[in-house]
Amino acid sequence: MMQKTPTDYKNLILSSGKTIYDAIEIGDTDFWIPTIQLEALLNKGLQSKILQDEQGRTLPNRTRSKIVKMYACEALGYPIPKSFKKTQPRFVGQQFDTYAQKSMNLQIWNEELAPNRRYAIIQISEDDVVLKVRVVNGQELALLDTTGTITTKYQARLETTTNTHELVSPQDTVPMLPHVSPKIFLAPSTNPTDDPESGKLLSINEVFERLSPLVGQSFADPGMDQERNRGAALHQLICSRLGYSRYEDKGQFPDIRHQLLEVKLQTSPTIDLGLVLPSSESLLDVPQLGNFHPRHCDVRYVLFYANTDGISVTLTHVIVTTGEDFFTRFRRFEGNIRNGKIQIPLPRNFFS
Repeated sequence: MMQKTPTDYKNLILSSGKTIYDAIEIGDTDFWIPTIQLEALLNKGLQSKILQDEQGRTLPNRTRSKIVKMYACEALGYPIPKSFKKTQPRFVGQQFDTYAQKSMNLQIWNEELAPNRRYAIIQISEDDVVLKVRVVNGQELALLDTTGTITTKYQARLETTTNTHELVSPQDTVPMLPHVSPKIFLAPSTNPTDDPESGKLLSINEVFERLSPLVGQSFADPGMDQERNRGAALHQLICSRLGYSRYEDKGQFPDIRHQLLEVKLQTSPTIDLGLVLPSSESLLDVPQLGNFHPRHCDVRYVLFYANTDGISVTLTHVIVTTGEDFFTRFRRFEGNIRNGKIQIPLPRNFFS
């Protein structure tokens, strides 16, 4: 099945007559714009726009916010409303809000982060030019918060045993079974960040078999404060073992979107899970597989435990499980979400 381009989604919305307030089911194959395509459309529509008045003066924040939303409507094929209702989020159908940022300190007022809510974060230069748009969901945004200002986040504990290779789930979740296969061919053009497709998902058992040989392997440790770079090194190894000819990571959940596979590299027992429990039955922001819409509990998790001496990271254990079976193996800690203003210092490379 050919994947729709960003322009395809825009044209479908244009011809539908839908407004930004018309509800759309997550993953709807016609009108729900997947996050990657949403980001592409917003970049095309907003990049290089100048957010100033006719005299070349910086717009007040409220006016700037309204202008940005107007540009976003045009970019996605929606009619511009006469006024923007105070809904949460403002773009109800596509489940996203816009945040125009001159600083790297993101502020979210009077609401909690929601795992399936999307946040279009717009980078603006000092002279009021839109540079870039990045779209992330609440789950991904929560993982960027290193200050603890958002939440005590869902967490679990990994206890290692003498068994260095564990397949917790002998098979995928029942609804996933018609869509997985023990052997698939990945074309050289296939990206690990592509949308998952029915018949092109490796079975969880095959994922386990392909990744098991990584136990015992080592790679350079970029430093104690470089967890994301450590994770990137592991992702590259995993992509190669799964059969991809390239490595790519767009910071989305799950990490290897094409295989509905989330990767965790653990050098300590505490597993950070963000805002969503792996066992949740809420829908994923991915297209449907035939008539089935994948849920968070259908995601496959691969956890590698590792030791580091500050120079090299050595993988010592691998554990593979579905989200559905996650807490049959790992002990859950409780997480509590805080209310009030949320402030998230965005990483320097957030828009890179």
